[in-house]
Amino acid sequence: MGWFSFFSSGSSSSSSSSSSSTNSQKTSSDGGRVAPDRSSREQCYHARDVFFECLDRGDIMDAIKHDGEARRKCAREVVEFETACSKAWAKYFKERRVMEYNRDKTIERIKNEDDARTAELKKAQKQRG
Repeated sequence: MGWFSFFSSGSSSSSSSSSSSTNSQKTSSDGGRVAPDRSSREQCYHARDVFFECLDRGDIMDAIKHDGEARRKCAREVVEFETACSKAWAKYFKERRVMEYNRDKTIERIKNEDDARTAELKKAQKQRG
C-alpha cells in the first residue's frame, strides 16, 4: 500500500476495507483510529460491569494476574467485555479495579488504626484525669 492507496485498483481497497470491518476499532479516512461514540462506550461500560460482577461471584480480584481462572469462570463475560472494549480500555479497567480495591483496603486500614489510636488516647486521658 502506497501513499495514495485510494487511487489504487479496487482489489487492494476492498481488502483493506474488509480487514478494517473485521476489527472492532473503527478507522478514519487517514487510517487513524476513531474515538468510540456514546453508544459504543455505553456497551463497553455495560460489558465491563457484567464481567466484574462475574469476577466478584468467582472471587477473582485481579483479572490480569489470574487471567486463566477468569477466562475459565467467566468465559462468556470475558468475550463480551473484550469485544465491546478496546484492548487498552480492557487493560485499564482491569488495572483500575485492582488499584481501587487496594486503595479502599488501605483507607480502611488507616481508619482502623486511627480509631485504635483514638481509643488509646481516650483511655490514657481517663486514667490521668
